[in-house]
Amino acid sequence: MHVAITGATGLIGTPLVGALRQHGHTVTRLVRRAATSGDRQWDPTAAALDPVLLDGIDAVIHLAGAGIGDHRWTDEYKALIRSSRVQSTNLLARAMAAADGPKVLLSGSAIGIYGNRSDEQLDETSELGSGFLADVCRDWEGATAPAESAGVRVVHLRTGIVLTPTGGALKKLLPLFRLGLGGRFGNGRQWQSWISIDDEVAAIESMLTSSVSGAVNLTAPNPVTNTEFSRVLGKVLKRPALFPVPPLAPRLAVGRELADNLLFQGQRVLPKALEADGYHFQHPTLHSALTHLLKRR
Repeated sequence: MHVAITGATGLIGTPLVGALRQHGHTVTRLVRRAATSGDRQWDPTAAALDPVLLDGIDAVIHLAGAGIGDHRWTDEYKALIRSSRVQSTNLLARAMAAADGPKVLLSGSAIGIYGNRSDEQLDETSELGSGFLADVCRDWEGATAPAESAGVRVVHLRTGIVLTPTGGALKKLLPLFRLGLGGRFGNGRQWQSWISIDDEVAAIESMLTSSVSGAVNLTAPNPVTNTEFSRVLGKVLKRPALFPVPPLAPRLAVGRELADNLLFQGQRVLPKALEADGYHFQHPTLHSALTHLLKRR
């Protein structure tokens, strides 16, 4: 297949591009900077996108968006989080609807769409939640409507915590845990629905040729509480994990809303649609995932 990817240099996009090319797909990166050989330039803030940009493309994987945990959630940055997802997605969806080519859109989303749900087990049929992230994700998914109306198969990639030592949450935790200074956040009872970078990439690739449409939770089948996550990470690193992090320090550092959403709240999410489609997880348990990921370093 000829696949176009936005966010191709990000945490997920970088290994995904490599995997797709390794498996024989042709990959075109949609980039905001001046395009080099094999890339195509687009402006996700533009009001219009020439469908010619998608000539020869079979599928689009849309992963672009401002980082959720990269900046304190000021009103301005929250607006950027929303617009960088909703506006760019709608722009692509309208271009795909007008183009003669792409029949598949795999569009980024997140399990934050379920809101903070305590111990409730959640799958793709569960009611959506409330709050800033839930509202952003709802609008993000809704922005694909023009493509869906034109007959494009759309998959909403509701991604959980992606585990990789090269970035994201795990990279931030490793220095403390390697020093033996890691521990749970708050009371540790918040659920963490995670997925290894290997399964994230493989699951997205599997969706290119699947018949599935709609929401797909990209999480491993065994979510854990934050206490269990800390225990397993400490065990794999052969370090104690006895130092709990009280809410006050992160709230002061990055703001209460961001800290609570990313560190002290959670969702217990299950990948029912992915499993029903026959996907086989490489790393179904946290211990297997961390052992594999951290043996590389």
